Amino acid sequence: MEEQKLRLLDSQFAKFLARRSALSGSAREQFAALICKLSMSLAAGDSCLPLTGTEEALVGRSGLAGTGANPLILWQNRLYLEKIFAYESRLAENIKRLVANASPLLMDVTLLKTLFGEDAAGEVDWQRISAERALEQNFLIICGGPGTGKTSTVVKILALLLSVRGPGLRIGLAAPTGKAAMRLQESIADSIHHLALSDPVRARIPTQAHTLHRLLGVRRLSPFFFHHAQNPLPYDVVVVDEASMVDLALMSKLVAALRPESRLILLGDRNQLASVESGAVLADLIAALPENTVELQKSYRFDGGIKGFAEAINGGDSSRAWQIMAGQEPENVSLLEEEVADYGGEKYCRYMEAVRQARTVEEYGQLFSFLHSFKILCALRNGPAGVTGINAQVERFLSARGYDCFASAWYRGRPVMVTRNDYALDLYNGDIGICLPDPERPETMKVWFERPDATLQGLLPGRLSSCETVYALTIHKSQGTEIDEVLVVLPEHDSVLITRELLYTAVTRAAKRVRLRGKRAVFDTAVSRKIERFSGLALRLRE
Repeated sequence: MEEQKLRLLDSQFAKFLARRSALSGSAREQFAALICKLSMSLAAGDSCLPLTGTEEALVGRSGLAGTGANPLILWQNRLYLEKIFAYESRLAENIKRLVANASPLLMDVTLLKTLFGEDAAGEVDWQRISAERALEQNFLIICGGPGTGKTSTVVKILALLLSVRGPGLRIGLAAPTGKAAMRLQESIADSIHHLALSDPVRARIPTQAHTLHRLLGVRRLSPFFFHHAQNPLPYDVVVVDEASMVDLALMSKLVAALRPESRLILLGDRNQLASVESGAVLADLIAALPENTVELQKSYRFDGGIKGFAEAINGGDSSRAWQIMAGQEPENVSLLEEEVADYGGEKYCRYMEAVRQARTVEEYGQLFSFLHSFKILCALRNGPAGVTGINAQVERFLSARGYDCFASAWYRGRPVMVTRNDYALDLYNGDIGICLPDPERPETMKVWFERPDATLQGLLPGRLSSCETVYALTIHKSQGTEIDEVLVVLPEHDSVLITRELLYTAVTRAAKRVRLRGKRAVFDTAVSRKIERFSGLALRLRE
């Protein structure tokens, strides 16, 4: 759904409830229109629909709102589906309990100074403050843009907690997607290597991260997890990276599954895109709980180019952002004048040549570094400038250069992304694989995936239930990754889906270089458009 339009699901759901209401005539029609609006709002990511007094009275007369078996809930001038209301209520209650159950721990001052150094006069060390808060509180949010040191800070926090609580401290690491979990693993392993830690502490910091679904324990063909309030997670500390991607339902289930004395640390960037599903949980938590939030402000990844560009977008200053791209300096942020398929195709020719040379599983592993070094990020899924159009153009370009992408659906080198969770195969939405021959049976093609333990797993294509070619991917799907160079592609005409948060997320995926292909008018409108999601979570937490 590229635009927010009335879907068949919206209209049929509205008719279904209207027929079961106590209303008739024009009142029933008005009620059906309101339910349509609610259904569309939920599809857009809202948790609820704000109502006028007249609308609230109309819902009240329907006989379908209230406790018990009713499908609708009215609360604080907001209309909810009962299921979403339950998730939001339960999450708020459990977060309040976490905050109230704060159990301050003694600080290892010597280790604190070793990890963070002495206090610098005149400069606030927000990383140090977050560590101190983590030992005082059971719930902490560490937010900040890419490169502000969220992961390295949490590693230092874990070292402090281990020094205080001892070797029996159980720590769980998680992220919303497989690639985000792998990125968290890599960051933690790198941080551990560079920190001055004793060997016993270093050995006890976990380096394996799981998807949230795997952490909670998936039950096949069931919306419920193995771990829940009656069977809590076996961890004393749970760390969740890329928390802005976690939707209301999943966050509610995670927090409900924590032990009463557990600590929860969320890492994320509140300026990035919110979850695809309902809610803007991280933003709501930050807004409602400033005492449990620390924002890291110094970037260690970006130079002035990408950092300034991202800041201009985030600040809604499209003129400054466009100026940065159009100018001669910096060189690593620029407008792309040539065709996307030509520029991207040349990049992928190098990848396809490496594919031709690879013969062993070890060499296959090196191909993933090519895919992680460059990516085309599209604002939309469909259309000539969308994912489907750009992927087709790149394949035609590669075929013209002698890399036949049309000889078979599963041609050598085809990069694919899983689009649906497959718990039986331990594959999740967003996981990326490469189609390559089985070295032991070269006539058999398999799709190879990176696994959390850094090994590769080859699967027959027929076993993959849902996947698509991924020379280009949507900006939403790129969340949780770090890519050397990104090419951001905007459509010819404006779309309500292109927002400030979308552009900011795309730009901050890049570690070294950003290029953008698009018209000034589309860019300006996107930077001026900010996402607003309706929910009652922040209000509940403030109560």
